[in-house]
Amino acid sequence: MFKKVMLCLIAVLFGATTASASLFDGYNFISAEDLQKRIDAKSPMILVDICTVEQFAKAHIPGSIETNAYPVETDEQRAALGHLLPQIQKSSDDVIILCPRGGGGAKRTYDFYKANGVAESRLLILKNGVEKWPFATKAK
Repeated sequence: MFKKVMLCLIAVLFGATTASASLFDGYNFISAEDLQKRIDAKSPMILVDICTVEQFAKAHIPGSIETNAYPVETDEQRAALGHLLPQIQKSSDDVIILCPRGGGGAKRTYDFYKANGVAESRLLILKNGVEKWPFATKAK
């Protein structure tokens, strides 16, 4: 009996860890499918694209705001994010962070906005980033 309980507990823990990785690394993520549903429904949101000039010119999600702040490691790159702070702070809309792959640059953007008073409940990172976006994009 003890062995069955332990196996069930391990299965539950493994499943929870796999299914909700964002819960354990402290960031909120949104899937491409869920973001596309919000776009289709014309839900109010602020799409902050941190991709480089070249990446944004190649393709970007319609309605996104170009910041070219990637990889968000310098004061200049953080300043590019700072230009959107007034717009973000006067709004109650969710802030969707669009990064090439949804990794370190997106997390640094999330941390920047959180440190500057944006409620974490409003911050979301596009899971797997713009490079894996399966829907129509715009060329500049």
